[in-house]
Amino acid sequence: MLIGELAAEAGTTTRALRYYEEQGLLESGRTTAGYRVYEPSATLRVRNIRALLACGFTVEDVKSFLDFLDAELPEVFCYVPPCAASNAVAAQRVAELEERIAALTRLRDSLVHRMPWLAAPDDTADQRVT
Repeated sequence: MLIGELAAEAGTTTRALRYYEEQGLLESGRTTAGYRVYEPSATLRVRNIRALLACGFTVEDVKSFLDFLDAELPEVFCYVPPCAASNAVAAQRVAELEERIAALTRLRDSLVHRMPWLAAPDDTADQRVT
């Protein structure tokens, strides 16, 4: 879909779409004539970007969150015959999952910091700081 079509479908302007591209939040291809073209899934992505920016998140926060959503989760429960290689695979998967958990924790803390009403009743006082 062309940039004007995406702007109309997502309820935004072509200027905003170009800004999202400059900031690395949105990707486009080019036609042979040089026009920007987008995947059909770009509409949902633009709506998510707009909603997050409207909530007061920085471009870096939005980029981090979208990168997390775009990344494939590793397959955790696949069988590997017992051997040294399987231990290495398991260690790598555990490290990837720990990294994901840390990223989600940082995102959660950022959300709670900006929107304290999201804090769980058992959160510690330092998690509720605004």
